[in-house]
Amino acid sequence: MNYTQIKETCLYISDLDIAEDFYFGILEMSVISKVTDRHIFFRCGSSILLCFLPEVTKNESTLPPHFAEGKQHIAFEVSQEDYEESKKKLQDKGVRITHEQSWSRGQKSIYFEDPFGHVLELVPVGIWEP
Repeated sequence: MNYTQIKETCLYISDLDIAEDFYFGILEMSVISKVTDRHIFFRCGSSILLCFLPEVTKNESTLPPHFAEGKQHIAFEVSQEDYEESKKKLQDKGVRITHEQSWSRGQKSIYFEDPFGHVLELVPVGIWEP
């Protein structure tokens, strides 16, 4: 198989409006679908972030049931040139950086949480390159 990327990533949340306020209002991802009492989907570069209400999707009948509990983790990638500016923009919008990690080759990433306690990370392009 020749994968090109992970196209969708999913988080399970408890409130669609709070998710919209955070992912659209603070992280500036465009909303591409919102279905009352079920989900809200965001565009993140060439990928899609799916945010579902787990109490609904774990009882799916037309799609395979799915849900999760607890702290989930995803990382958002920005260009190396935009890393510091993006970090500052998050802080200016009141997002608390919970950790900044120094990686090999002098690269860094930051961790922060969404309103649901999910652990989010901001990484510069190339952090996974050998």
